[in-house]
Amino acid sequence: MKSYKDLSPSLRTIMTPGPVEVDPRVLRAMSYPILGQFDPEFTELMNETMEMLRDVFQTSNQWAFPVDGTSRSGIEAVLVSVIEPGDKVLVPIYGRFGHLLVEIAERCGAEVLMLEREWGSVFEAQEIINAIHREKPSIVAMVHGETSTGCIQPLEGIGAACREVDALLVVDAVATIGGVPVQTDAWQLDAVIGGTQKCLSVPSGMSPITYNDRVEAKVLRRKTIERGLRDQGAAVSSLKPVASNYFDLGMLQDYWSPKRLNHHTEATSMLYALREGLRLVLQEGLEERFLRHKRHEAALVAGLQAMGLTLYGNPTCKLPVVTCIRIPDGIDGESVRSMLLNTFGIEIASSFGPLKGQIWRIGTMGFSCNQKNVLHVLGALEAVLLWHRADVNVGAALQAALTQYARKEEEQPC
Repeated sequence: MKSYKDLSPSLRTIMTPGPVEVDPRVLRAMSYPILGQFDPEFTELMNETMEMLRDVFQTSNQWAFPVDGTSRSGIEAVLVSVIEPGDKVLVPIYGRFGHLLVEIAERCGAEVLMLEREWGSVFEAQEIINAIHREKPSIVAMVHGETSTGCIQPLEGIGAACREVDALLVVDAVATIGGVPVQTDAWQLDAVIGGTQKCLSVPSGMSPITYNDRVEAKVLRRKTIERGLRDQGAAVSSLKPVASNYFDLGMLQDYWSPKRLNHHTEATSMLYALREGLRLVLQEGLEERFLRHKRHEAALVAGLQAMGLTLYGNPTCKLPVVTCIRIPDGIDGESVRSMLLNTFGIEIASSFGPLKGQIWRIGTMGFSCNQKNVLHVLGALEAVLLWHRADVNVGAALQAALTQYARKEEEQPC
């Protein structure tokens, strides 16, 4: 019989747009003893997680809870629960994950209308607002922060336009929650989906979501109770039920409500991790956390530009937690990434779709977003590019980053 060695993953400096490094306190939380999913001690942890999610999403919504699964599970849960066959869904696309929203909406039987922007830019809000008034969709689904292009779409005013035509606004904030402001109530966002493995610095495996009464009203129209749990003679909606059992928000909210109606077995250790990750976010403070991400982004950008590298995308809509760099002419981008990983233990990301082989993507997210990591990646990238005979300004990157860090240092702790 084949024998297997002890599990001992290598220590990495992870500077991708996700997953990112996890705070040791979160890893410690995952090692705690398992509780039963209906143990009052555990259900209180569920309640606390919901309370903290409301704070992080900046909302007073009743419903704020995680869907068990990677970030895509939360996106699917919201879309499959609110889209009925034939619904008109408007999707503004400016990168890979806008196309994902289209694909999921089409699988739900929606009539999908697309607005498209060249990758590396975003929409003027008025362009989206005009399309909402013109098309009068049932749902508008869009991405807040596109990790594929390193761009962020402003959302102010779009929610108000949706209210004017009675459309629901569903926002993928997987890349932004916990790293840049996501003002659910102030921006009139009806449903927002987050991810754990990016700015929250929790392992991948849960997708926090929140949604308001407008979404719940649509969900309840098709509400059903699983056959094996249904009381005899219980009323059943005459409408076609949500196509997915696992991702049915009506069932999930019963599980997260005081009813505790059994739906699935909760991912206990992941809930511990999410609760601890959220606690750390709120302990740091949202505003300070947003400033920290901006601070280290500024140092990274200063270093990359001083090195002589060119950033990709329109700088006016740059996503603060992802920096995209054009691969210099004549340089094998994958060879650079491989040497960074194997020689320096640093992982950065490549890209895909129309940008495959054209850019690198560096994430400064959550626990990975710190001065040590920024300086490490700048120094290592310079060394690797020199090894590949790229034309870079030797020594300039670290000095530029250090200069950036030195500005008002007393106000900018690392």
